[in-house]
Amino acid sequence: MAQRINEHGQPIGADVEGWVARPRPPLTALTGTYADVVPLRAADHGDALFAAFKTDKSGAMWTYMPNGPFARRADFDAFLDGAETSPDPLYYAIINTSTGRAEGFASYLRIKPAVGVIEVGFIALSPLLQKTRVATEAMFLMMSHVFDDLGYRRYEWKCDNLSGRSKAAARRLGFTYDGMFAQATIYKGRNRDTAWFSILDRDWPHVKAGFQAWLAPENFDASGMQRTALVTRPAS
Repeated sequence: MAQRINEHGQPIGADVEGWVARPRPPLTALTGTYADVVPLRAADHGDALFAAFKTDKSGAMWTYMPNGPFARRADFDAFLDGAETSPDPLYYAIINTSTGRAEGFASYLRIKPAVGVIEVGFIALSPLLQKTRVATEAMFLMMSHVFDDLGYRRYEWKCDNLSGRSKAAARRLGFTYDGMFAQATIYKGRNRDTAWFSILDRDWPHVKAGFQAWLAPENFDASGMQRTALVTRPAS
C-alpha cells in the first residue's frame, strides 16, 4: 500500500474507519476444556493458590515478578485483598478443571479501551501449571476474549529482558517481538530493561487457528502428551 501523504507533504497513518472505544473487560468467567479463568476472589482461591505456589520450593518463579515469593500467609492474603479490588490490573484465577482448584493467576492491565490496547501480565503459574495444556488454554481464553468478544486491536506482553523463559513463552503463544525499552523501570531494587511483544487483530485469525488445532483432544495421547507442537506463526 502506498504511503499516505497529508497536505503538508508529511507521511501519515491509515484511517481507522468506524472505530469506537471498546468496552473494558468485564469481571466474568471464561470457560474452557482444561482451564477456567475466573475473577480472583481471596475467599474462594486463597487457600488453593497458596498451596499451589508452595510447590515452588526455591521461589524461582517469582524472580521476575514485582512481588513474591510469599513466605508468610498474611503477606499473601494482603496481596490477594489488593488484587481482588484492583481495577487495573484486573486479576483472574486460573482453575485446573481436572482438580477444580486455582493453581495460578494472570491479569489484564494497562487497559486502554479508547484505542483498543490491552496487556496480559502479572502471570504467576505454579509448578502445577507450568508446561501444561491448562496454562496454554488459559492464555488462549484470555486473548480470545480480548479479540473476539471485546474487539481490541492490540494485545501486549511485556517482561524483564533477562527473563528467557518469559520471552520464549511469548513467542510460543504467538506474540511478535516489538523491541526493548532500556531502564524502563525499577523493581525489587533492580533495573529492568523491558522486552515488548504484541499480537495485532490482523494476526489473530492465524494465531487462533493454531491454538484451536493444538487444544483439540485428538492432539493429545492417552497420557496427555501433545502429538504436535503449538504453531501460532505462518511458515516462513
